Amino acid sequence: MNLSVPGRTLAGAALALAGLLAAGAPAQSAAPSAARPAALAAPDIPLANVKAHLTQFSSIAAANGGNRAHGRPGYKASVDYVKAKLDAAGFTTTVQQFTSSGATGYNLIADWPGGDTGQTLMVGAHLDSVSSGAGINDNASGSAAVLETALAVSRAQLQPAKHLRFAWWGAEELGLIGSRYYVNNLPAAERAKISGYLNFDMIGSPNPGYFVYDDDPVIEQTFKDYFAGLGVPTEIETEGDGRSDHASFKNVGIPVGGLFTGAGRTKSSAQAQKWGGTAGQAFDRCYHSSCDTTANINDTALDRNSDAAAHAIWSLSAGTTNPPGGDAYESTADVAIPDAGAAVTSAIPVTGRSGNAPAALRVGVDIKHTYRGDLVIDLVAPDGSAYRLKNSSGSDSADNVITTYTVNASSEAANGEWKLRVQDVARYDTGYIDSWKLTF
Repeated sequence: MNLSVPGRTLAGAALALAGLLAAGAPAQSAAPSAARPAALAAPDIPLANVKAHLTQFSSIAAANGGNRAHGRPGYKASVDYVKAKLDAAGFTTTVQQFTSSGATGYNLIADWPGGDTGQTLMVGAHLDSVSSGAGINDNASGSAAVLETALAVSRAQLQPAKHLRFAWWGAEELGLIGSRYYVNNLPAAERAKISGYLNFDMIGSPNPGYFVYDDDPVIEQTFKDYFAGLGVPTEIETEGDGRSDHASFKNVGIPVGGLFTGAGRTKSSAQAQKWGGTAGQAFDRCYHSSCDTTANINDTALDRNSDAAAHAIWSLSAGTTNPPGGDAYESTADVAIPDAGAAVTSAIPVTGRSGNAPAALRVGVDIKHTYRGDLVIDLVAPDGSAYRLKNSSGSDSADNVITTYTVNASSEAANGEWKLRVQDVARYDTGYIDSWKLTF
């Protein structure tokens, strides 16, 4: 950019349990509602994949003088890395050249086939670093998240109503040069076709906040609703307002929005209380410094923001996935999960289908729980075969499991009663299955 979670306590668990009882959480034996078609959710963006891209960007910098700055070989190598991934995934890529400070710069544009080009949703991040370091949080984090989300579009073979275009900008650190060049060279008729631009700049700060741009109300609310579903409060982004590539689009009247986890500004006590981390310390102490390495990333923030990016893209492009007419079935009956108790199940009956389930059966899960690391989750096929979706983990200290898993269920008959089985294997926290769905 040009510019944790509190520990577990018995008291906290008791409060959480009281809250569930006050809300009328159902008994364990609650029956699932009838299955019904449901809208498809965005996929979970694998944190490991995003971090693998960060490792590649770090290696590129190390092999090219320690940075990925405009006009330096590390920047062009970064462009080549991203382009190769997108080309292999079926995108149509274009490298746009410009000149700044006597050096050639590059923007990388990638279009996903299909969708109404008269309503184009753009998603972008700047790919360059400052000259003093590898720029892993600023902004390999945003670049990697946008890349992995684009690859998720390809894996899902998304068929959105709107056309999708992804972009990686050059020379942002010199004053938004690359994105400004792109926008200024678009004819007015082409600008009018861009329905919105989403920007991701510094989304893995080590002492993170959760900031949402407040430029376009629809985009803003899309992000806010996603984080509200995780139980994560957000604030309006002000530190870098107008200092990242969304400004190039906003200045010509294109609706914009985006996410940010903080740069050099100090985290307040109130912010530390609601987000965790350290009050009185910068959100990113390595902002524009040589220590902005792969060690300068908060995994939880990077994971949440990457998933939020996918959620916004799927929602704002109104996409569906192949095959056309694929059906989803959902149970919305709440099922309480006892603390350190026996496994509970929620069932979805599937009828009227022929043959076996798909090799990419999508299992959307919405579980409200005060410590998701306690949970073991399985999908149980009609013949009783179990597919592990999630293991318990003492280090997974966030709330809730709201994600979509993909299961190779091609050996299973599609028709029959499918079950989601959930067990809380540790003490002091509680929750319930809110809803879940299968997409064939």
